[in-house]
Formats: sequence, C-alpha cells, structure tokens
Amino acid sequence: MTSEERREARYQRRKAEREAKKQERNENCGCFEAVFSYDNMYDAYKQTRKGVLWKSSVQTYKANALANVYKTRVELLSGRYKSRGFTEFDLMERGKPRYIKSVHISERVVQRCLCDNCLTPLLSSSFIHDNGASLKGKGIDFALDRLERHLHEHYRRHGTEGYALLFDFSKYFDTARHKPIFDEYRRCIRDERLIAQAEYFVDRFGPEGLGLGSQVSQISALALPNSLDHHIKEKLHIRHYARYMDDGYLLHESKEYLRRCMEDIHERCAALGIALHPTKTRIVKLSRGFTFLKTRFFLTDSGKVVRKIDPGSVARMRHKLKKFREWVDRGKMAMEDVATSYQSWRGYAKRFDAYRTLKSMDALYSELFIQREE
Repeated sequence: MTSEERREARYQRRKAEREAKKQERNENCGCFEAVFSYDNMYDAYKQTRKGVLWKSSVQTYKANALANVYKTRVELLSGRYKSRGFTEFDLMERGKPRYIKSVHISERVVQRCLCDNCLTPLLSSSFIHDNGASLKGKGIDFALDRLERHLHEHYRRHGTEGYALLFDFSKYFDTARHKPIFDEYRRCIRDERLIAQAEYFVDRFGPEGLGLGSQVSQISALALPNSLDHHIKEKLHIRHYARYMDDGYLLHESKEYLRRCMEDIHERCAALGIALHPTKTRIVKLSRGFTFLKTRFFLTDSGKVVRKIDPGSVARMRHKLKKFREWVDRGKMAMEDVATSYQSWRGYAKRFDAYRTLKSMDALYSELFIQREE
C-alpha cells in the first residue's frame, strides 16, 4: 500500500468514525417527540423561570404551569404551535441603546427545551474548543484565560516577536443571513421537524438578522461562522486562534502571513454574509499591547502576561455617566437603568488591580446621582 493509499484509508476511516458519532448524538437526542417530551418541557420551564419569578407574566404562567406545559406540548406535536409575538423595548447596555425583542414565557420554555435537548448538544459538538460565549463554562473569563494561555505558548516559541490580528463582525446580529445558519442545522440534525421548528424561531425576526432576546438566536449566532473557525484552524494552520461571538484574534510571528489571512477571512465572511468592522479589524504588534474584550493585554520581555483595565473603557464610562445625568434630568432614562449600567461596568473593572480607578469612578457616580438625589 502506497503512502497516498494509506492517507486515503485513514481519511475514510476517520470520516466513518465522525459519521458514527454524529448518528449516535442524533439518536441520543431523539426524535421530535423525545426532544419535546413532557419531562424535558417541564425541566425547561424550571430553568426558564430562574431569576425572573418576579415578573407578572412568569407568575401567571407559574399559577398553571403543569397545564400550560401540557397545552404547549400538545400544540407542538400536532403542528398547531404558534408564537405569541414579542415584547419590544430598548435596553441600555454599557451606555449603548439596544433594541430587544423579548419572547413570551411560553415560547422561552419551548426554545429552552429545543436548545438544551437538541440544538446546543448537536451544534456545539462541531465547534472548535476556542469558540466561546453563550455556552456553559465558556464565558468571558474563559475567553480571556485562553488568550493569556495562547500568549504564553507564543512566547515559548517566538518570544515577544509576533503580531495579533484582531477582528470584529460589524452589526452581526442585525445582518446575519439565515441560509448559512440553516445549512448548519441540516449538517448536524437529522429530524426534519426539529430543523423546521428551529428555522421557524429564526425566521420570526425577519428575512435576515437574529434577535437578542432569543436563546435559539444565541446558539445560531455561534454556529454561523463555524466553517470560518475550522478554516482558520485547519487550513490556515493558526494554532492560537479564538472567537468570542463576534470578536476574535489570530496570533502569529509573521505580519505578512496575517495580512494574507485577513484577506482570506474577508472572502470567507463575505460568503457567509458577514461584514468585518473596518476600524476594529487590524494587525497589532504584541510587544506594544492590544485590547480584546475591553481588556488590555501586554506581553512582557520576561514572558509575563499583564492584564489591565482598558483606559478607553474608563474614559467612556465617565462620559456616559455625565450623559446619563442629562438623560435622567430630561426623563429619558430611569435611575434603575443607570445603576444597572454602572454596576455592570464596575463588575468588569473589579477583574483587575484597579483600586484607584474604582475609587475615582465611585466618587463621580456618587456626585452625579446619589448626592443630587438626596
């Protein structure tokens, strides 16, 4: 047997193993009836109500939870299930207004059941390890720790010489195309009714785009660039690559090679209907430091990785607090929203050794909002 024949035989053997594992995962998830079993639906309801029991809609649903779950399941199995529409509102997230389409509690139960028992286990099985966000154990701390580990590994091979290609998807949730997402569904899921149900939830947000208030949208947003992730890892041979939803980075010793990678990524993203942000997509020198997920990273000559709070984040938060004060005075923003926004930023800032910064920001917040209200 020649080397080519051995390579082909190895490829076919591994392909058959992957197909067998995919078949096993689909069998474990079961058919439409098994995914939306009564036990799964009720477990999804218990998970959905966590942290939101104070809402009137959740209290109403809870009063007849068993009957509501049973009714929804009957509608699903008979093909008569229809959405109850959205609750639409604007949410101030870190000072930026975001348009939210929140689904009704009954639909959140269905989406939770579909994601927990079908979409998440089947789609995530093909994700690269460094694909984070919206997955258990893969939050922002996971992404930052992975970047620090990648920098350590890069230093052991190349020292401080090297570059980082940072990229960001522009208006990702607003412009996401549905067809590549549906292709991912059909590649991983065998049951046509499960595919149709997932597509139904995605199409409700219009001909393109995904909803920020939908769990199906979150896992779909992770799956959309999955082929790009594998291309970068396996075809471009970038060992130190990771993506956190719409933000990502590539580390390499050659700036010229990263430029070629950037052109390739542009083409791949265009095929998926994804646009790269023109100013946030750039190549930076590792020794000069760079910002990822609002965290400033430095690779020192000794190989130590230093994390610092991004100075731009502090400046923006100071500016936002002053703007919030004007909005509160005009009645455009509630004090509860101000407190939520500031506490969110403060929780991020506490990740760093930023005692003086936090003390200064707390003093400004107190001056603008607490002392004036008194």
